[in-house]
Amino acid sequence: MLTATLALVLTQATTPATSAASPPSPPKCEGASHDAFDFWVGEWDVFPRGGDKPVAESRIEKVSAGCAIRETWMPLRGAGGTSLSTYDPKTGGWHQLWVGGTPGRVFFDGGAVDGAMVLTGYWGKDKEGNPSLVRMTYTLEADGSVRQYGQASSDHGRTWADSFDLTYRRKE
Repeated sequence: MLTATLALVLTQATTPATSAASPPSPPKCEGASHDAFDFWVGEWDVFPRGGDKPVAESRIEKVSAGCAIRETWMPLRGAGGTSLSTYDPKTGGWHQLWVGGTPGRVFFDGGAVDGAMVLTGYWGKDKEGNPSLVRMTYTLEADGSVRQYGQASSDHGRTWADSFDLTYRRKE
């Protein structure tokens, strides 16, 4: 009897404990919604659309276990900046935080629209000092480049005017 009890105690001491109380694994950031902005990931030279002189370099990478996309914007002149973009399964939308080389930050919201990524947020002011709503549309082009087309509105999105138009070309 003593031998059986001792054997039971030793077995319990050397057997790994499995607990039903262990927390479940967190959900993974995978699937079409999480991957909708992956076309932008890479190392890029950035040009004005139709131009041949670069204005910046940009490194876009997946970070935080694939749950976010970080851009490091490195202009050839002026201050750089960083954006962090992520898909929110609770809202079904994408959110981006931009922090540039000057004080302040900008929040953009949006999502995938017909294969493009469209993000909108208030960024700066127009010539009259009104808040400027900026809409950025990122599109994967047939040649593998990415177009970032920006429009601005000073009437909260009722009308839009061209603001910037950039082409990201992959570094060789």
